Amino acid sequence: MRCQPRYTGSVYKWLNIDQCCLLCSEPSERSMPICTACETELPWLGDHCQTCALPLPASGLTCGQCLDQPRAFERVIAPWTYSFPVDSLITRFKHSAKWPLGRLLAELLAQFLDHRFDEGLERPHLLIPVPLATKRRRQRGFNQAAMLAGWLGVSLDIPCDESLLLRVQDTSAQQDLNAEARRKNLHNAFALAPGASVKGLHLALIDDVLTTGATAQALARLLMDAGAAQVDVYCLARTPKPGT
Repeated sequence: MRCQPRYTGSVYKWLNIDQCCLLCSEPSERSMPICTACETELPWLGDHCQTCALPLPASGLTCGQCLDQPRAFERVIAPWTYSFPVDSLITRFKHSAKWPLGRLLAELLAQFLDHRFDEGLERPHLLIPVPLATKRRRQRGFNQAAMLAGWLGVSLDIPCDESLLLRVQDTSAQQDLNAEARRKNLHNAFALAPGASVKGLHLALIDDVLTTGATAQALARLLMDAGAAQVDVYCLARTPKPGT
């Protein structure tokens, strides 16, 4: 006995749905809601520091800060600089809960990472979103890094663990502080969840924007001290050096 009617066609053909570009509102010729012209015009990161992805005038270089103060993370992978229109898309996603914009950026980042994996970049064992302070998460209603990590995990088929890292102190907002104040602000701000083990694992921290790298450094140091084999950082955008 059949409980469903006989039907041989597809119930939902999402690939055939007409998409409009979320940037220019013109029809998109692809399954994602961004047209080829707008994707091409995004502020793609060019030559950059091999460690922290700071924009630099030539390829294959390491910035002075990474040379003077070696990082606990291995490398930062970011497709774009934090400039228009990516900065606007991230802000609307993060502060106005425009989730389709975040999902679009996550899918583009996943494509970028897949290309890097094909070129030889080692795939991590686990994706870990940067934890958000309790007060800000309550105000915002969600952790944008956790949402990005979840979307990336599905697209890249890499496990994601939002519970592994804890933010044990509600610190001041990082964007209001200079580099030195950011480092002091994060002192003892994070901890591993009770019983969590990262020994021997290659981990990738997920965040929306990397500015000074203070948060990534604090978390990477915590994970490396706990026995992680390697920590990378995947984010949507890297800010340029102030004044550039």
